[in-house]
Amino acid sequence: MKLSEIKGILPTLENVEFQLENGTLVPEHFHLTEVGQINKKFIDCGGVIRDEKAVNFQLWNADDYEHRLKPGKLLHIISLSEEKLGIEDAEIEVEYQSDTIGKYDLEFNGKVFILKSKRTACLAQDACGIPSEKQKKNLSELAGNQNTSCTPGGGCC
Repeated sequence: MKLSEIKGILPTLENVEFQLENGTLVPEHFHLTEVGQINKKFIDCGGVIRDEKAVNFQLWNADDYEHRLKPGKLLHIISLSEEKLGIEDAEIEVEYQSDTIGKYDLEFNGKVFILKSKRTACLAQDACGIPSEKQKKNLSELAGNQNTSCTPGGGCC
């Protein structure tokens, strides 16, 4: 989800709620401790130089049970971040504490924001010699020569 998308969704909500993919809700008294832009410049294993930008939200579960982040307040924080930091309209990456700091993509299911697990991947599979995914075939669909096929009790195996 891009920053522009969340800015369009927030005015339609009464509350800001986040949920992990497994259904676990982020406690409603979470704090949004950071909004920023992450710029990542790197070289992949195929030698291609890449630039990535993401808008970063960091959620923190505090013992402040009276705290609730309302949609208007989040919109204000986003606006301030755009004005003061020059944040661009990029994909949102959410940091949230699990065993370590977890990084998540963000989606919206019509009611709550879903923290979607991120996965690593090779960006230069053709340069690394990683074969493309093989097409799966059903053995019963393979046309075989009956003369070269083994049969039970045929003595060929």
